[in-house]
Amino acid sequence: MMARTLELQFLNEDAKTVTIRLDAPVEPANSASIAAAMDVVIAQNIFNTNGGNLVSKKGARIVDRSESPITLI
Repeated sequence: MMARTLELQFLNEDAKTVTIRLDAPVEPANSASIAAAMDVVIAQNIFNTNGGNLVSKKGARIVDRSESPITLI
């Protein structure tokens, strides 16, 4: 089974990377919409981090992950 995740990467006040992962992203990805959504996350200050508030966008990416469940007996 293939799983895709949208990763939104931000920098916090300590200049540490904070990643927010969203399952099953809408595709094709729209970079303008993603950037606008990230701006809203920063402006609304809705996530707390150990290194302070989110202050800027670092990047975004779609990650493919392949999963193969193992049946235990």
